[in-house]
Order: sequence, then structure tokens, then C-alpha cells
Amino acid sequence: MCESTERCGFYGGYGRVAEDVVKSIEEIKKMLEDLQKEEKLLAHRPAAPEKEAEDDSPYCIKNGAYIKTSDDGMKAWIYLNPPKPGEDFYDSNRINEFIREHKIVRGLHRSNIAAIARKHVYEREILIAEGKDPVIGADGYFEWYFDISDKKKPREREDGTVDYTSMSELSNVETGDTVAVYHPAVASENGYDIFGKEIQAKPSKDLPQLKGRGFANDEDPNVYVATMSGKISYQNGRIDIKNVHEIRGDVDLIVGKVEFFGDIHITGNVGAGVVIRASRNITVDGVVESASLYAGGDVVLVRGIQGNGKGSVVAKGDVCAEFVEYANIEAGGNVRSNSFINSTVFAEGVVNAEGKNGVIVTGNVRGLLGVNAVTIGSETEAKTTVGAGYSEEDYEQYMELFNMETEAQRLLSDTVDRMSEILKNKRLGKERFAEESDKELAELNEKKDLYFNALDEARMAKEKMAGVIERGKGSFITVSGSVYRGSKLCIEGGTLVVTDKASYTRFSNEGGRIVSRSI
Repeated sequence: MCESTERCGFYGGYGRVAEDVVKSIEEIKKMLEDLQKEEKLLAHRPAAPEKEAEDDSPYCIKNGAYIKTSDDGMKAWIYLNPPKPGEDFYDSNRINEFIREHKIVRGLHRSNIAAIARKHVYEREILIAEGKDPVIGADGYFEWYFDISDKKKPREREDGTVDYTSMSELSNVETGDTVAVYHPAVASENGYDIFGKEIQAKPSKDLPQLKGRGFANDEDPNVYVATMSGKISYQNGRIDIKNVHEIRGDVDLIVGKVEFFGDIHITGNVGAGVVIRASRNITVDGVVESASLYAGGDVVLVRGIQGNGKGSVVAKGDVCAEFVEYANIEAGGNVRSNSFINSTVFAEGVVNAEGKNGVIVTGNVRGLLGVNAVTIGSETEAKTTVGAGYSEEDYEQYMELFNMETEAQRLLSDTVDRMSEILKNKRLGKERFAEESDKELAELNEKKDLYFNALDEARMAKEKMAGVIERGKGSFITVSGSVYRGSKLCIEGGTLVVTDKASYTRFSNEGGRIVSRSI
């Protein structure tokens, strides 16, 4: 029988036993391979310190002790198990060293640490360190003893019209009154965590001292006291106390003229023919008729002006009125009213026809920086002109001033040339008629001064007009209601006569042509 046959017979008779043997051999081989892998890993592991090395440090605390810290690094706790039999209790030095090993260096609760060592507190977490949150200070601030609200913004009535009464409300003080008290800033303090890292606090700020006039803080730098009686106002960090000339009741031709170096406040009406001049502001609680008002500041007409074609208001600041009818208004700032009817109005700022109706009808209204209105014109196609930016007349005046400057410069140059020629001939002895030359030289010298003054005036006027033209660039007319047919709109020298009623529209000058866009 062949060997293969024997083997076949063997496996045939003992097949199950053979299978078990083969399986055992494979398992043994796998076990040996795993042992080899483990030996390789152990060969790369650092050698475990001998027990004697653990005891080398007198501050070494083992036996399951640990220190736990909060995620934000603001607190730390220690946990200690009792020492092993035969070992000394943990003293403060060993505990502190254990804490330092964990890089905890600030905010230590030394009383807790000492208590742990003294009382042998084990098997519980004890708070041993706590950081300090930053202390957020407070900025300095003023405590006001008068109303500092903006009186230039009128209130709107329930019916949609604008009420200018609030703009006439005056805050008055007497000498010795406290007007403001300053509360200094409270300093901020930085914090820290248990690892010694500084936590920065936002620094607090002090405010600068108040500026202005009519008050002092000599006795206490934080207490501001009025040194005079009058009207008090606050704007942009400045307090001003000014004299106010108050007239209770009406002003008519019997009074005639009112002039005051300060503010004027009239509680009644201002009749026809009256002239009022103030170096500061003018406030009239009643109606102004065909009177003339001049102010170095603002003018507030609580009940408006009915000028009968003769009344006028000129102010370097703003002009505000309940209504403007048949009057002439000129302002260095803005002009605002519920209605402008058959009036001539010019503002170096913006003209606002505000409130529910906000109407401009007939007359000529122009704002160098723009015009805002609800309604322009009327269904009857009333002749109404509204302008924004520089006008065609402004540009013509600029060109005229430019020509005047050029002509004055030419005349001045010719005069100087002639004077130089006479002086040169006199120096060279070529002048035959000395008396006539001296006379001509004197006349030319007078003309030179005249031409020089003319040149200077023309140049200044031209530069001023150039400034007007430049400021008026980019202006627009906005209509939040309707602009009616027949109204004439003038923007930066361009003109548009409205041929069809338009609503909710903004007009501007683009490339010399007035265009409209919906708003």
C-alpha cells in the first residue's frame, strides 16, 4: 500500500482527531506570535521607577492622591488618601510641593492647606486655590441739573403736523445754582487664574472737563456752579449761560425796535413794522407779522410768520416756524416749517417742509444742500419754484466775478508796468518833463491802490461763490407726497418744469440733466 494510501487510511480512521491536532497547533502558533508582539512593546516602554526612587523625594505624595482644576483655570481641589501604614502624615511642605508640581502658583488658600496637614483631612476634595475675576470699573459721567435734551428737534402732533413749542422752552439758572456734578471713573482691576495668568480688565475712562462760559468749578473740580443768571444750554460738551432779554407780551410799533447783545425771548406776538436784532437767538412764542428779525444764531417762531410780502427773517443759524406765509427767509443753516406759502426762502443747509402735509406752494424756495417736502405745487398749477444746490444766477455771478478779477488784474498789471517805465526813465535821465511825470506817477499810484482793492474784493467774492457752487454739488429735491404739474425744479443750474404729476420721487442733476427716481 502506498504511503499516500496509508495516510489516507490514517486520516480516514482518525479524521476528527487529526483536525483537533491541527487546530491546536495553529492556536499555539498564534499564541507565540502574540507573545512576541508583547515582548516588543515591553522593550520600548520606559522602565518603571524602582520603589526606592519614589521615596527619594521627601515631598512625593502617591497613594491615589490627585489635584483637580476647573476648565477655566480659576479653581483647584486636592484629594489625599491616608498615608500607608508606617508612613508619616503629609505635612504642609509636602502638600505645597505637590501643588507646585501641578503649576498652581496663585490664589492659594493657605489656611485650607494648613488645616489639611494639621487635621489630617483625607478622602475628600478640598478647595486649595481660587483665581480672581477682573473688576470691571465704571466710566466717569456727568449728573445734569438742567434739561440737556436737543431743543432743535420739534415734536410731532397727533394730527401729523409739527409742533415747534418745545423749541422755545428755555432752561434758566440763577447765580450760584449747581448746573452739573461730575462722578469720576471707578478704576478697573485685572484678575488672574490659579496658574498665574493675568486676566485683563477693560480700562475705565474719565471725561474731559466741561468747557463754556457762565460757570465755574473753583471750589470743587467736580461741581460746576453758575456764575451768572440767564439761559443755559448744552451742546457738544460745552455749557453756555447767556443773558436773555425777555419781553412778556406783544411787541408793536410803540416799542418799535428791540436790540440786545444776547438772546431775545418774546412771549407774545410781533406786530408789523417792528425790527428785532439779537447777537444770539430770537424766540417768539406768538405770530410774527410784517416785521424784520435779524439773529446771529437761530430763530424760532412758535406760531409762524405772516409777512404780508414785507416780513423778513435773517439768521446765521437755523430758522424754524409753524408756518411761513408771504415772507422772506434767509438762513445760514437749515429752514423747517409745516408750510411755505408764497414766500422767498433760501437756506445754506436744507429746507424741510415737514409734518403731515409739508407743503411748498407758490413762491421760490431753495436749499443749497437740498429740499425735502411732502407736497410741491397744487392742483391749480400754482407757479412754484423749488431749487437745490447752486442756481443758474449763482454760476452767472461766478463768471461775472471771474471776469472782474481778470480785468482788475489786467489794469493793475498795466498800471504797474507804466509806473515802472516812468521810474526807469527818471533813473536814466530820459524824462524831459519831470513835473508832468511826477503828476502821472502820483495818479497811477492812486489807481494802483484802487485796482489792487478791486482785485482783492473780486477774488474774495469769486472764492465765496465757488464755495457755494461746490457745496451745492450732489444736492437733490425729495418729494414724499406729490409734485404737481407746473412746478419748476432747479438743481445745480439745471431746470425742469413738471408736466405730469409725480409722487414719491427724488430729483437730482446728472450730467446737466435733471432726472427723477422713485423712492
